[in-house]
Amino acid sequence: MISEAQFQHELDLIIANAVREDVGDGDHSSLACIPASAQGKAKLLVKDEGIIAGVAFAQQVFHCVDPQLKMEILMEDGSPVKYGDVVFYVEGSSQSILKAERLVLNAMQRMSAIATKTQDFVSLLDGTDTKILDTRKTTPGIRALEKWAVNIGGGENHRFALYDMIMLKDNHIDFAGGITKAIQKTKDYLKEHGKDLKIIVEARNLDEVDEILRSDGVYRILLDNFDYDDTREAVKRIGDRCLTESSGGITEETIRTYAECGVNYISSGALTHSVYNMDLSLKAV
Repeated sequence: MISEAQFQHELDLIIANAVREDVGDGDHSSLACIPASAQGKAKLLVKDEGIIAGVAFAQQVFHCVDPQLKMEILMEDGSPVKYGDVVFYVEGSSQSILKAERLVLNAMQRMSAIATKTQDFVSLLDGTDTKILDTRKTTPGIRALEKWAVNIGGGENHRFALYDMIMLKDNHIDFAGGITKAIQKTKDYLKEHGKDLKIIVEARNLDEVDEILRSDGVYRILLDNFDYDDTREAVKRIGDRCLTESSGGITEETIRTYAECGVNYISSGALTHSVYNMDLSLKAV
């Protein structure tokens, strides 16, 4: 994953772009009927159940919109919530609260849904040594928020983007002329450009697993769309030579069995691309 500084830069870009998109040249609804001097207070009300996420992000949004806004946080990121819970209060300029409202809600509703789904997957792996990973199947422009939510839910990030890890998938392998050529070309490229990036290689069958193992320097082998028997056999052949990851159509019904095959990781795009937003409201008090 990227550095904390890079990650914060991504968050800053998300906030700046979201405020630009939503506010434009002014929140004219508020400007028209609420005096600039008006002070108010609002609460973040939960109308659902699951894992709350995005509280720390809301702090950043409120501070960006108006550094004078004050938050009283009652429930931290990662806390289980139920209908009727109040997560935080925010107090200060009424115009500022309303300006930030939709960005805070949009982000927290989606982040909470992802954290909740991730926690569900994590619970299914309880008692195994397998960890759940996200993917790059994220909403364009807000990847940092969605990967943050996976962490809050107890999952791990696979990689942030194309630039912080090497992942040789089927198309890379086919375009490069095969697994061995793809790996060797990658190692040559990294050496030439002075880059220290981990290499993951996808295998489509056991023969490809064997071919990958004939090359040194592979960090993890991705077992793509393997059945249970082949997954167990692949884990046996790989041993401790590198890490293993299962991926491809793994559901809540099958994830436990794949974990019991002995893989180190299971990756799932569903953590970020198949969620329903948690119902949250920001209500004046």
